[in-house]
Amino acid sequence: MVTGYVWHELYGWHETGLQNAPGAGSGPTMPLQHFDSAESKVRMHSLIEGSGLIDHLVRLPVTPLTEADILRVHAPEHVSRIKAESLLPKGGDAGDGISPFGYGGYEIALLAAGGAWAMLDAVLSGKVDNGYALVRPAGHHARPSTGMGYCLFNNAGVAIRKGRAERGLGRVAYIDWDVHHGNGTQETFYSDPDTLTLSIHQDGLFPWKSGAMEERGEGAGFGYAVNVPLPAGSGNGAYLEAFDKVVAPALRAFKPDVIWVASGFDASINDPLGRMIVTLTGYRGMTQRLMALADELCGGRLVIVHEGGYSPFLVPYCGVTVIETLAGVDSGVEFQWEEVWSELPDQPLKPHQADVIERAAALLDVIRAGAGV
Repeated sequence: MVTGYVWHELYGWHETGLQNAPGAGSGPTMPLQHFDSAESKVRMHSLIEGSGLIDHLVRLPVTPLTEADILRVHAPEHVSRIKAESLLPKGGDAGDGISPFGYGGYEIALLAAGGAWAMLDAVLSGKVDNGYALVRPAGHHARPSTGMGYCLFNNAGVAIRKGRAERGLGRVAYIDWDVHHGNGTQETFYSDPDTLTLSIHQDGLFPWKSGAMEERGEGAGFGYAVNVPLPAGSGNGAYLEAFDKVVAPALRAFKPDVIWVASGFDASINDPLGRMIVTLTGYRGMTQRLMALADELCGGRLVIVHEGGYSPFLVPYCGVTVIETLAGVDSGVEFQWEEVWSELPDQPLKPHQADVIERAAALLDVIRAGAGV
């Protein structure tokens, strides 16, 4: 098993500065470090390197993508605005007023898309069997017309479209386990029957009024957008059940040429922006299931690209767990709270969570029909 890895030092230079807590009227607001700081990602890379796990990985070189690549997904007006604001001393915002970026942010966003592409290209060429791209800024909220949710450009959408234009890439199954709905990628491929977008997320968290089961795609793509909006408080039992009852049958019916994972670690138990309780055991189980499905369906081709995750304490351990699983190695890294957190009484599947999963599973009829199942 050959596992690739992407990281570039400039990802840690993506500047988000301070954010203010919401204030009423003209009253004072208290600044704090922006949630999307570099710390969790820099610490994750540090643990990968310091533990020796890096010695079991193939480090892939990264180059920025071009404006023409980004325009395969995004409107020229959006790209031009990000490019112009990137030249300002204080930078700009992705488009929603809560996603700042500093001077030079445009170039770093091109490099993040380049990291996603480097991993996909390496898997498609057979240089590696699978891999993890630890990129920043994230991408899954970026819509064709605007950035949002800490995302400037849609890294997955850009890389997949580049793969189709330049490598003859066929059917892609995009699985999003970030705690927030992968709205931007869903919108990008909403009418595309060759791209399955399947998002497992906390119901109603972000974006607001996004990610309902009723969002199923349109036109030829109807049925190929699948959402599993789990109730707050869902843990390992619910996530693994969603993989067994929704992800696995969807992938077997869809028969992808490659599996793409949008890997946010903000569904973890310690994250400040989510209310889920997934532990390392859950992330290991999801990765194992996807690896088995990739072996069964598409020659093991599995691309995992980093999205959210805002706990500097826990994100590094989540990342090491996933990458250890991909590479089939044990780095010796241990996490002292895993046994306690994995045995919490809320971890097993609950009836109200199972009901959501069953309703989502019932919506796979179009994919099965398309496969003649």
